[in-house]
Amino acid sequence: MCGIVGYVGPKSTKDVILGGLRRLEYRGYDSAGISVITALGTLETRKKAGKLDNLVADIEANPLEASKTGIGHTRWATHGAPTDQNAHPHLGGSHSKLALIHNGIIENFAELKAELLESGTNFASETDSEVAAHLIAKEFDRSGDLAFAFGRVVNRLHGAFTILIIHEEFPDLILAARRNAPLVIGLGDGENFLGSDVAAFVEHTKRAISVGQDQIVSLSSAGVSVTNFDGTPVATKEFEIDWDASQASKGGWPSFMAKEIADQPQAVADTMMGRINSDGLVTLSDLDALDKKYFDEIERIIVVACGTASYAGEIAKYAVEKWSRIPASVELAHEFRYRDPILNSKTLIVAISQSGETMDTLMATRFAKEQGAKVLAICNTQGATLARESDAVIYTHAGPEVAVASTKALTAQMTAVYLLALFLAANRAILDRNELMELGKELLKIPAKVEETLASLDQVAQLAKKMEKAKTVLFLGRNVGFPVAMEGALKLKELAYIHAEGFAAGELKHGPIALIEQGQPVIVILPAPSDPLHPKVVSNIQEIKARGAEVIAIAVQGDKEVANYATNVWYVPATEWLMAPILTVIPLQAFAMELATAKGLDVDQPRNLAKSVTVE
Repeated sequence: MCGIVGYVGPKSTKDVILGGLRRLEYRGYDSAGISVITALGTLETRKKAGKLDNLVADIEANPLEASKTGIGHTRWATHGAPTDQNAHPHLGGSHSKLALIHNGIIENFAELKAELLESGTNFASETDSEVAAHLIAKEFDRSGDLAFAFGRVVNRLHGAFTILIIHEEFPDLILAARRNAPLVIGLGDGENFLGSDVAAFVEHTKRAISVGQDQIVSLSSAGVSVTNFDGTPVATKEFEIDWDASQASKGGWPSFMAKEIADQPQAVADTMMGRINSDGLVTLSDLDALDKKYFDEIERIIVVACGTASYAGEIAKYAVEKWSRIPASVELAHEFRYRDPILNSKTLIVAISQSGETMDTLMATRFAKEQGAKVLAICNTQGATLARESDAVIYTHAGPEVAVASTKALTAQMTAVYLLALFLAANRAILDRNELMELGKELLKIPAKVEETLASLDQVAQLAKKMEKAKTVLFLGRNVGFPVAMEGALKLKELAYIHAEGFAAGELKHGPIALIEQGQPVIVILPAPSDPLHPKVVSNIQEIKARGAEVIAIAVQGDKEVANYATNVWYVPATEWLMAPILTVIPLQAFAMELATAKGLDVDQPRNLAKSVTVE
């Protein structure tokens, strides 16, 4: 959830931290704050409820002293309402010389707070985070050793946390600890950085180190050291960030979401690059970490994911079973381990997460590995925890996705699962070479067809603007159109705050048709006319139209029949039906964005949401 930035170096600390928070605001925007150690050796803090602009305005009205060390935070509220008092950083100790920021949840904060209250500590907030600030300050007063005090306290904390602290008496030092929440180090020349992800500092350096589970970082302008919670040194591995800060800017677009919808041809093409040759044959060196013969032994595949990523998983299920004939299922990560699933070494878990830090997905994969299963990650973020903890990883190359509601990350994930399904089909000799080449060549055509789809969205935008008063919208689809329908409904809920549901079209007459009344908008995703399901979906359209529904159809170019029954038709280019979701989802993304915009809503930062859900 929350975004975290730390900096030690010669640049303007305020500018570095605010720039990092701007790029991390998608992680939470209930409040924002900054603490710096000034050139005079004093700790200064500014924090404000609401979006980052509120903090910026406060700093302009009450400037910070020049500084070379600081930490910053943008909050997604858990414990305590989004108020100035509950905003981070939190100050620790009676003299407020220590500042702390925290991402996560301290599960045992109540008993720790009771201990502090009993000793006379006064609290300024309702948060669990402030408990850690006071504990560290108290331990430092007792021991006189800040690193010792920090290590002692983080070992007492239960739950999920990334914690950063600075202290007046140590003007060139940031201490950080990580357990079940993301943290990355940025390496510079005479300066160093910390962030929830690389977006925090990519403007300043391309060199980074991922911090592992239960590790403590000591960061100064001169260098970085990492230890385990028990104090033993840790060998770190540096990696290079493969995108630049300009990719995380709007670039003249009205919103990040608009830009990221437009980025999708490139995201899809980049995810295929180097993985499929001109003949259409897939080569996934990403999977070399798994023994080649292992793929012959797989008895089933379980996809675990949350939210939009789970719909990419549903697409994976159809493609894997159709092309490789391996039984596949999809599980919501937060439910998976609690039903005690039956797993073994012949079960492949495919974990899909844009950030690679979604806590529910991480816990699901850790459980699966404990049961002997192998884990393959599909992830968009270098150095992410999910990637490091998996047996193999297929990185999507969507670039940074700043808008909270996912668009290009989804279509890149879909591309990755098609590559995986074709790889498995080839490895297990389920499809012959010609079939594989034909499918691969069709996949190579998708970026151009995405471009074509994007160029025909004017009609979508016009209708969306007319529907700003809509109270509910229903979505129908069959086969791979069903997860697209669910994603369309989710996008409308996320962005426009109206009721929406996605249904399997065949399920309509088993109850949901009772929702249909005069004027009810229903968006239907149709397969190509040549598909055996096409007449069945057309029948579904006739059923709801007979009951007064206003039907909006997403159909393949050349489908003339549907125009006889639908009020509006949005056409996409023809392609292999299993690959069509990359195209059919785009009008739904645009529809949700345009409807929300017509309502005057912020499409990049929808209320109550955060980009990366790093707590359970």
